[in-house]
Amino acid sequence: MRKTLLCTAAAISLTVLTLAVPTVAQAKTASVAPAKSASVATAASTIPVDWGTCSSTSLKNAGAECAKISVPLDWAKPSGTQIKIAISRVKHTVPASQYQGIMLVNPGGPGGSGLGLSVLGKYVPDRHGKDVGGAYDWIGFDPRGVGASEPAVSCNPNYPGAGYNRPNYVPSTSAYNISDPWPSITNQYTTDCAANNTSGILRHMTTKDVAKDMNRIRQRLGRSQMNYYGFSYGTYLGQVYASMFPNQLRRVVFDGTVDPRGVWYGDNLDQDVAFDRNINIWFGWIAKHDDAYHLGTTKTAVRNLFYKTRDDLYANPVGPAGKKLGGAEWTDAFLYAGYYQSTWTDLADVFSSFINNDDVNALDGAFLDATGYGDDNGYSVYLGVQCTDVAWPTSWATWYKDNSAINAIAPYETWSNAWYNESCRHWPAPAHVPMRIKDLGVKSMLMIEETLDAATPYPGSIEVRKRFAKASLVAVTSGTTHANSLNGNACVDNTIADYLLTGVRPTRTSGDHADKYCKALPTPTPEAAAKQAAPQSQITKLLMKANTNMLRP
Repeated sequence: MRKTLLCTAAAISLTVLTLAVPTVAQAKTASVAPAKSASVATAASTIPVDWGTCSSTSLKNAGAECAKISVPLDWAKPSGTQIKIAISRVKHTVPASQYQGIMLVNPGGPGGSGLGLSVLGKYVPDRHGKDVGGAYDWIGFDPRGVGASEPAVSCNPNYPGAGYNRPNYVPSTSAYNISDPWPSITNQYTTDCAANNTSGILRHMTTKDVAKDMNRIRQRLGRSQMNYYGFSYGTYLGQVYASMFPNQLRRVVFDGTVDPRGVWYGDNLDQDVAFDRNINIWFGWIAKHDDAYHLGTTKTAVRNLFYKTRDDLYANPVGPAGKKLGGAEWTDAFLYAGYYQSTWTDLADVFSSFINNDDVNALDGAFLDATGYGDDNGYSVYLGVQCTDVAWPTSWATWYKDNSAINAIAPYETWSNAWYNESCRHWPAPAHVPMRIKDLGVKSMLMIEETLDAATPYPGSIEVRKRFAKASLVAVTSGTTHANSLNGNACVDNTIADYLLTGVRPTRTSGDHADKYCKALPTPTPEAAAKQAAPQSQITKLLMKANTNMLRP
């Protein structure tokens, strides 16, 4: 899955709780670590974190502190080679009696940098006269291999898949020939990954590894429990952590929940259908505003024009030498329309300018860089996690059959997504057995999901709700935006704030459905966008920045 980055119900009477959050030394421990590593974990938890100045201007302005902590490269050898995880902290501002503990945040990916998300607390609305965000220490971190963590995984910053005028995504034949354009690209990338990551880190990039790193962060910060806020893939990371360390979790927020049943091959196929649905919803919206965009008065007309343009660009790429834009770039440049409704007006302007004004520069300046694959570090970590979390089908015949069947009904993203992930068929590190996601006593969980989310389709939230007895689900009806909490939907944001303030969540009801429903934010209008300099909310900008690659959950 490539990139990434919300109710109407009876009023709930809330009682403000004063909570004492115990330290590690004060709490009774319930260790799930192997006995042989207990002394190592205990020793690690007593080492104070050496906080210092952050290099990021935005973090400095937010009053954040930054540090790096050591974790084992191989958790089976806790005393062996160590790597470093970059963390940041924005400390609580409330009196000690109102302090709620540490809140770790993950933006998704996998491969998204979360170091900057320690500022998330300032976006939590105040409730009942209380500063909710200020009651927590917000902890951002770059997962192993990402960004400022050491070592940062890199395969090839100039890999062909990120170039211009890329080959047609749809294979011309069912045969897999290593010399054909896309097999050549994906196999070269895996060769580069093996050659440029000799420290052994590619063998230790699983979500289970990252969950153990999170637990070490908790220990180093001296807390017996932590709170957690996960977006997109971050919800799967949270599921894995909850299945490994249930007693160390206090409050949990999932926004855009990954379906653990499809990790990861099946989830990608589900995405293809959902993104095709959402791009067609966008086509219909464009047709509704034909007076602004002049691309067709019906969804069918807009859709036909979109695909005709794609095919024409495959046949005759445009632009200067070295930056030719073809059909692949056309497909990739509009992917964010399936993620965020806040991009609809800008991407419709790109579509219209290209068609009506022959503006080639508009396409390359789209929200998603038309090169499509984002930065090398994010992409290599994305593959490093997904390709080793679980075994992928190794038969190309299986890939061809499954993707061809879906492409027949959902042609927008299917083959682009397939080639984005195809390196997992021949990744230069072994796959592992995925974590069994199960409830071992997690005390509290709040889930948010827009019912037409494409990156993490809604059935995944229903499934995870079934697996965790103390989870409550808030569904945002008919919304197509991915991971959109704390973005101005009062029904959603106030529910989150109430939960973080008091622990009270929507009453869980029987049956496989949501426990509270919110209306989606209104779809944008060209008129409003013309008057608004920055259509994206700050949280969306942070998540888009953290998730530079496409189609990642």
